[in-house]
Amino acid sequence: MKFSFKLLLWTIVLLAAALGFSGFYFVNYVFETSLAREVGQASDESSILSFAFETAALNVPAQYGILPDNRVEEIASNLEAGGHSASRFIRISDEKRDVLYASNGFGADDELLHKMDEDTKNYRIVEWNGRYYVHTGAMVNTLNRILYMETMRDVSEVFNERAMGFSLYRRVTLIMLLAGTVIMHFISSWLTKPIRMLTKATKRMAEGDYSYRAVQVSRDELGQLTRDFNVMANAMEENIDKMEEEIQAREDFVAAFAHELKTPLTAIIGYADMLRSHKMDEEKSFMSANYIYTEGKRLEAMSFRLLDIIVTKRGAVEFQRIPVGTVFGYLKGMFGKDGNMVFDYRYEDGEIRAEGDLIKTVLVNLIDNACKASEPGSLIEVAGSRVEHGYRFAVQDHGMGIPEEERHKITQAFYMVDKSRARSKNGAGLGLALCAEILKLHGSELEIESELGTGSRISFILSDRGEGKHEE
Repeated sequence: MKFSFKLLLWTIVLLAAALGFSGFYFVNYVFETSLAREVGQASDESSILSFAFETAALNVPAQYGILPDNRVEEIASNLEAGGHSASRFIRISDEKRDVLYASNGFGADDELLHKMDEDTKNYRIVEWNGRYYVHTGAMVNTLNRILYMETMRDVSEVFNERAMGFSLYRRVTLIMLLAGTVIMHFISSWLTKPIRMLTKATKRMAEGDYSYRAVQVSRDELGQLTRDFNVMANAMEENIDKMEEEIQAREDFVAAFAHELKTPLTAIIGYADMLRSHKMDEEKSFMSANYIYTEGKRLEAMSFRLLDIIVTKRGAVEFQRIPVGTVFGYLKGMFGKDGNMVFDYRYEDGEIRAEGDLIKTVLVNLIDNACKASEPGSLIEVAGSRVEHGYRFAVQDHGMGIPEEERHKITQAFYMVDKSRARSKNGAGLGLALCAEILKLHGSELEIESELGTGSRISFILSDRGEGKHEE
């Protein structure tokens, strides 16, 4: 059952219960009030009749020492004839509770008669011939006689009004329930509209439409739920996009890896087969062995880089305070003997907070890439400087540059701007991918500035400050 129908059903049930209880209470309250008024009037009338009877008995001639029965009947008849209501009946009984006089139509039994005593006035509600009466009783003591006077006052109108009240209230309740059902149907539909929108959005997303969002139609808790759902959907869509990108990247990685393996393995197998199956002179044998050695070294370098990337992604690093001079001293030792390039090291003294070996690996790879992108004898500038939020390292070359549309790809594994040039220098396109992973562990990233034919400047910032300045 839909939530809107449940809401409608329970509302109608509660409304019916509330209307039924309130209607019963209201009609019954009016009835009790009217009946109490009629009982009070019947009691007052009984008192008046008792007083009138005693007064009339006092007018009996003195010759009677005791009130005779015939005078009782005569006084009772006069009292009944003097009444203004045709719905009133009188009955008078003697000391033995035998009836001396009873109006025509007095249909009450003797139950109340036997309960009467000297100090109390009794009443009850009786039904006779389909009508309702207030049956009252009182003791009359006059002329040495104790008599019992009973009256019956017709109060059927009060009961008829109660029946009419219940009937009218049932009709009103039915009309109100019907109207309430229609109104609550629209209200429940309106209140549950955000839930329907969320259900629709959930189904659309389950069908694969991750860009679909629920429409917010209110500002209450359900509106907040819609906003939270959309925020969750945005996060989920972003995660799915990332997962798809990662899957695509893995597929591209596998394809590139297979391609990169194919070229050197083909050369190795081909030259090895030549050495194995052909008798060649010393020069050709040396050339073949050299090709095998060169391609083998390239495979070795590629495997080491891949291993470094995997270890970097899965490993945890411990940061230390490292003097900048130590890092630049290491770089000068690594590349100082390279006569093919001219290096210019400029840096400001200070300390950085990093994992020293990994940062050295980053800088070595950046300098190595700069050398591969430059002609022999070109200038390679390596700089370190303080910035507002840390320390910046930068490597500048004056080589071929990187096309703007390819800059976002150069940190992907096996991607090379000039594949033939990179392979000729034992490159596999893994250096910058490794740099990106190491810097990610340090909360940093590569910043690439490049211009075709002019050169490239690749830099990154580590969050630390240094002091002093040193140039070489």
